[in-house]
Amino acid sequence: MNHGKEEQSLKLFIVLSRAYRAINEKVNKGIQKKGLNPTEFAVLELLYHKGEQPLQQIGGKILLASGSITYVVDKLEEKGYLNRIACPKDRRVTYAKISEEGKKLIESIFPEHSALIHELMGSLSEEEKDIAIELLKKLGLSVSRY
Repeated sequence: MNHGKEEQSLKLFIVLSRAYRAINEKVNKGIQKKGLNPTEFAVLELLYHKGEQPLQQIGGKILLASGSITYVVDKLEEKGYLNRIACPKDRRVTYAKISEEGKKLIESIFPEHSALIHELMGSLSEEEKDIAIELLKKLGLSVSRY
């Protein structure tokens, strides 16, 4: 096997990991200033943009690894940011739905959140962003086949 090619793959992994960590730390600090942890924000953002979701499916849809969606949903419900709704057709299924209070919170956070991400990506041109998106999609899809 060609060790040069292997080293290049390792270098890509390290650079990708460091870039993700650096960006994520800045984004998470912004979220935490608003009194949410990143997982809580991800759940609320999902419910805000995609509508009510079955609790069982939330974990797979948010970008962050989550140990216990139930715990996060409990916390958000306690804070008044979402409600649980029993599915009338299937009693085993419970939906999470963002509350009006939760909507107000996301609407107060999201513009700043989006602007920060745009700023953090500012060292890349529009064309470079498009190239990065395509390459990372290609990589992610190929890895998901393993």
